[in-house]
Amino acid sequence: MFNFHSGSKASKIALMLLSLGLVFLLMACQSKKEEVKEVKEEKGGNEITVMLPDYGLPPEDMLKEFKEETGITVKTLPTSWDDIKSKVSIAAAGKKAAADIIEVDWSWIGEFQSAGWLEPLEINEDTQKDILSLDYFKVDGKYYAMPHFNDLRVAYINKEMLKKAGLETLPSKWSELENVMDQLQAKDVIKNPMLYPLGAEENATTSFITLVYTRSGEVFNKDNTLNKANALEALQMIKKYLDKGYINPETISADGGTVYKGIINGNGAFLIGPTFYITSANDPKESKVVGQISTLPIPGKEGASTKTVAFTEAMGISTYSENKEAAKKFIEWVSRPEVQFKLSKAINLTPTRTSVIQKMTDEGTIPGGPGSLIEQAKIVGSPFPNGVPKYYTKMSTEIFNIINQMAQRKLTPEQAADQMEQKVNELAKANS
Repeated sequence: MFNFHSGSKASKIALMLLSLGLVFLLMACQSKKEEVKEVKEEKGGNEITVMLPDYGLPPEDMLKEFKEETGITVKTLPTSWDDIKSKVSIAAAGKKAAADIIEVDWSWIGEFQSAGWLEPLEINEDTQKDILSLDYFKVDGKYYAMPHFNDLRVAYINKEMLKKAGLETLPSKWSELENVMDQLQAKDVIKNPMLYPLGAEENATTSFITLVYTRSGEVFNKDNTLNKANALEALQMIKKYLDKGYINPETISADGGTVYKGIINGNGAFLIGPTFYITSANDPKESKVVGQISTLPIPGKEGASTKTVAFTEAMGISTYSENKEAAKKFIEWVSRPEVQFKLSKAINLTPTRTSVIQKMTDEGTIPGGPGSLIEQAKIVGSPFPNGVPKYYTKMSTEIFNIINQMAQRKLTPEQAADQMEQKVNELAKANS
């Protein structure tokens, strides 16, 4: 053994060689660790969590296919839609992700983005053109979520009721629809032909926005203030339809979902509502009017409306995710046309890609015809000129309470329009 303290030349050389050996050994270990890490990353050797309502989650066999392609394991966190927003908020307060990928409803996007909870997404031009509802999730030129569940608004009519009233032609504008409803009442076919939610809840707001947008084209001005003239016109129409009995006054206290479902329960002849009644209307397990319901273009002032809206659900990546790259791979995969086609069939959700809707229409899975899903999917637009505002929830509450008070005859349409303008404009200016 060398005496390292003897000062001899040999011992110094030995010390130097030993030191170099230790350095090379450490470098080799580090290189091996990095090599293992690189191999792991190349194979996608990690896991991501996905928090969506259970109805939006891919089945296990499809998640297995994703893992085989990427090496990434997906852990699903099925969560009630009503609970997701609070879970995301609570986790974000602690600078943590409730999940790597989270549900982002169209009505939450402004709030989530302004709070810094969402990672921007890179979405190619072809996808932007194919998924028109992406515009709801665009803020300051950037996309923050990928739509996964389409819920655009479609008009329905009960053809059997029209036949009983001696009517053969479908109405294309509101004046024609009024004539149809007059005949339905006069021939005692149905007392209250139009299904329209007026309760003090969210469906009254979305129905009102849909009515104004499809009828007049503009709900909010470019500075996010209310287009009062268009809003007043819609409020006056609602009041008129209540007075004439087109709309059942009991809807003032009814849940919006129950009102919508009236189209498949035989409680009304006309509805502008969610897309899922396209298939459920002909399902004997769910519908009392199998074979009687048809879609038609949403009426406009002078003819069929050239626009509709989509109250879409999407998925986004949490800013606090530690697996952002893997999460991006999942969103890219699940939004591919071929994957969306397979997923839509597997879990019975309306696809968000127009090309996939077209394919499913061509094969007969989704019904075609006037006002069909594929026709409406091509004219989806956003009523929000600057994206869904971060104060949407507060604004919606003001809107549906005012509409409900008018429906109860506590306000005239003019008073309701005045109050709505005041509340919406105050929120717009406070957040400008």
